Amino acid sequence: MTADRKIRVLVAKPGLDGHDRGAKVIARALRDAGMEVIYTGLRQTPEMIVNSALQEDVDVIGLSILSGAHNAIVPGSRRCCAGTRWMTSWS
Repeated sequence: MTADRKIRVLVAKPGLDGHDRGAKVIARALRDAGMEVIYTGLRQTPEMIVNSALQEDVDVIGLSILSGAHNAIVPGSRRCCAGTRWMTSWS
């Protein structure tokens, strides 16, 4: 990443939680801070999130989870990231 390239962030709402106001507030704050933000929308699977992140060539993946399902979603997301550049951040 060069100094003139914006940080690219993917913000995702995994699982069945249907509330996305917080994710949208965070996405807006990141945009206001000069980052490029891709919001995937509601009810994404870990596989869908990682595929979107790969397609969009993002630098960061942000997960917004309010349903209490983080104990299942985060490990699933880690498995999907195996072999990608993001795993170095989770080691």
